Amino acid sequence: MHSSLPAAAPPVRTPRHAPVAHLIRGGVVEGVHYGSVVVLDADGTAGFRLGDPEAAFYPRSALKPVQAVAMVRAGLPLDGALLSLAAASHSGEERHLDGARRILQQAGLAEEHLRNVPDLPFDPAVRDTWVRAGRGPSRLAQNCSGKHAAMLYTAKLNGWPLDDYLDPAHPLQQAVAETVEDLTGRRVATVTVDGCGAPLFAVSLEGLARAAARIAGGAPGTPEGRVADAMRTHAEMASGAGRDVAALMRAVPGLLAKDGFEGVQVAALPDGRAVAVKIADGAGRARVPVTAAALTHAGVDPALLTAFAGETVLGGGRPVGGVRPVAGLGAAADAVCV
Repeated sequence: MHSSLPAAAPPVRTPRHAPVAHLIRGGVVEGVHYGSVVVLDADGTAGFRLGDPEAAFYPRSALKPVQAVAMVRAGLPLDGALLSLAAASHSGEERHLDGARRILQQAGLAEEHLRNVPDLPFDPAVRDTWVRAGRGPSRLAQNCSGKHAAMLYTAKLNGWPLDDYLDPAHPLQQAVAETVEDLTGRRVATVTVDGCGAPLFAVSLEGLARAAARIAGGAPGTPEGRVADAMRTHAEMASGAGRDVAALMRAVPGLLAKDGFEGVQVAALPDGRAVAVKIADGAGRARVPVTAAALTHAGVDPALLTAFAGETVLGGGRPVGGVRPVAGLGAAADAVCV
């Protein structure tokens, strides 16, 4: 049972991050990435904490599965690939743009109704092709267009205003805030504006892990179960070809995973086990191996995670080290620290 009354908001403070990964060159620690990590056991208890997983922080796009659940609760009828896109930080591939168009068409709307910030495609190769074709920034190409198209669709279905759907006081965003508090179990600490223009809610890292666990363990047909099934089945629609978060979901059966800017990662299994990671300096190169190590701490077979052990450091074109989780973070961390 989950309480209908969220606990107090997490404290807003300078996070007390700890070392979570080392950049190692030739056996010497050349750099240190700080951050915070939490691992939830299947019964919901925090079996491992490192750093400050209780401080308020912005989960950035790692919150999108929660936003998608809020929209499904409010009547959004999407499933499958299009629901995965509604929770996506997509790469700007043609399938992503086409999917966003299809969501808008189902709502009887068009690209000009979007209020996200125009941008170039997120994926470097896709972006280069886009620019060579003489195309400039567009709202459809911006990596959050699927979410924004779904927000518009949800607002249209409920008879809510469209022009101000990004206002924190809008009924849609109020519904999102209520779902954030329900799934995290904590009140929102503060609200700001995300890069795409949508409201962004400050939660704790532990709260984010709890929300992911609720979604990953959602029963079939429930809003949580529908979002989890869509993202797991259509991992590339929620991200893109070659993206590490999609590869992680394919590597670990049943895993639901979502990344976010500034070094955020959340991942959860249907049995309630979950991990959440925040890299203080926002470095993606530390996010992936730290997440993999946290998953081993949660009991995931390390053999499934060897591809996520960490970026290799080259010297003269030869491997001389890598980015490795700190010893003690998980079985994989102890095995790969060199």
